[in-house]
Amino acid sequence: MIDQHRLESIVSEAGRIAHSLWPGAGHTVKSWDKTPGSPVCEADLAVDVFLKRELAALLPAAGWLSEETVDDPQRLAKDLIWLVDPIDGTRDFIRGRTGWAVSVALISAGRPLFGILCAPARKEMWLARAGVGATRNGETLTASQRTVLEGSRVPADSLPKVDRDLSMVDKPNSIALRVAMVAADEADLVATLRWGFEWDIGAAALIAREAGAAVTDAFGHKLQYNKRDPRAFGLITCAPGIHAASVDKLAERAERLAAPDR
Repeated sequence: MIDQHRLESIVSEAGRIAHSLWPGAGHTVKSWDKTPGSPVCEADLAVDVFLKRELAALLPAAGWLSEETVDDPQRLAKDLIWLVDPIDGTRDFIRGRTGWAVSVALISAGRPLFGILCAPARKEMWLARAGVGATRNGETLTASQRTVLEGSRVPADSLPKVDRDLSMVDKPNSIALRVAMVAADEADLVATLRWGFEWDIGAAALIAREAGAAVTDAFGHKLQYNKRDPRAFGLITCAPGIHAASVDKLAERAERLAAPDR
């Protein structure tokens, strides 16, 4: 159905374009806020334009949903769509830090079929195909197999008192890279308690799932894609053995925080 080698080449080139503008490599990049607290930079837009052109040429029948493109409702009638975050982790990108990635997923009938993360500042290429498995730089990934929630490794800058039974590890700004850490057994749990967009997690969620992790929304429900409202409340990615305990631990907070928008 799709030339996987060509897809990887396109995403790799998108990563090269982003890296060529990255302040961490000595470049100056223009940035601004789309809305208060939501930064964007010229690299986001350049990568978005490149991917939209190249991925449309690769698979003309597919629709398009990207963080940096005005949503076209015609995608809802498509069985296949490209789900793209040109630079996930823009804050780290702008600051010259390495915690960012180009995220591309191909969604088929509401489920991810391919997921790719290109993190050139880390020299990493993550790839998953539904039913086939997940790799980083060609090496097969096996997710965390932890069975006890207490002491679980969580990418975080700090932890609230209620979560101090967990263990902090390094946190990239990119939510996709944090999710991928569970796939690589570098973290046991990644959880968010806010409304997030499909493009933030589509590729990484498939990578984690194909590596053997559990991936749901904050309430433990299966994620769906190409919805009219492209959001879900929260995300839990973790070792399967701690998923039920993670949902239970977060349940009261999830209900309270999601309530105003449900």
